[in-house]
Amino acid sequence: MNITDFTTYLIKNLVQEPDLVKVSSFDNEEETIVEILVSNKDMGAIIGKGGKNAKALRTIISAHAYLNKIKRVKVNIDSF
Repeated sequence: MNITDFTTYLIKNLVQEPDLVKVSSFDNEEETIVEILVSNKDMGAIIGKGGKNAKALRTIISAHAYLNKIKRVKVNIDSF
């Protein structure tokens, strides 16, 4: 499972509107950027109290990247 599909699976199971989740990844020479877009309504569930959910998501995504030999991963979370 690639990093985009894995992240999509994680995020869709946390939000109330999974049809509005958009995840994309971009590779450059130094890192892979994973961009997560969710609705404004679901932003609180993704970030969590004090950013704990966002930090946990970044850790899990980084662990998945490590297992798949992706060197550096940057996770951007935004809403629309």
